[in-house]
Amino acid sequence: MGKRKMASKSARRIQSHADKTGKNQDFKRRAQSAADKNKGKK
Repeated sequence: MGKRKMASKSARRIQSHADKTGKNQDFKRRAQSAADKNKGKK
């Protein structure tokens, strides 16, 4: 299986879930950062 790049839509989904559960707050930030980096690589 190849590497998948984080998309903005996926980052938003992860952030929403983290906000609802109160967990993975650090991962939420990293997901958004990865999506922002990948956005410029298209």
